[in-house]
Amino acid sequence: MSVTDVTDLYREFGEERLPPGQRETSEFPVLSKGPVPEWDPDEWEFTVTGAVEEELSLSWEEFRALPTRTQRQDFHCVTGWSRFDCEFAGVSFPDLAERAGVHDDAVHVMFSALDGYTTNLPLEACNREEVLFTWELDGEDLPPDHGGPLRVVTPHKYAYKGAKWVDGVEFLTEPERGFWEKRGYSNTADPWNEERYG
Repeated sequence: MSVTDVTDLYREFGEERLPPGQRETSEFPVLSKGPVPEWDPDEWEFTVTGAVEEELSLSWEEFRALPTRTQRQDFHCVTGWSRFDCEFAGVSFPDLAERAGVHDDAVHVMFSALDGYTTNLPLEACNREEVLFTWELDGEDLPPDHGGPLRVVTPHKYAYKGAKWVDGVEFLTEPERGFWEKRGYSNTADPWNEERYG
């Protein structure tokens, strides 16, 4: 399968590949709000709800059968580290949105996860090919401590906007805030503007 390189998307947002205040690392530190949740692939369900033409409920097998994209991207954590050239495979956000049929009055998206985590983004910030629901990192199954079975990656945002253990997306007609956003983290999370808090 071909790999789409999106490591140059920083040019849309800033002048340097490494955002200000970040340090590059070859490691992949683990940061989560709590322990890794358990999941059963036979009972796991992914839902698409809210302002859509058709609400979706997909099993693990059905989700994995959706059209897949593999991309090389950078990964920026709000705590100050960046990992270059990560290779993720999964389903692009626009593909899933098209399948559900998003209403014209939808303006915002809320991601939910198996551990109760939530995070939000404007629809326009999500509806990009490189926003990916991913189950694979560097050719291997996504490790549980990095969000496996499924997480969202948002290479143009800090990584807390990419929910680990994601199990649903709700399309909203009014903005809402997620777990960290309610606790003082930036609602917009642009690494090149250092939008970490507030």
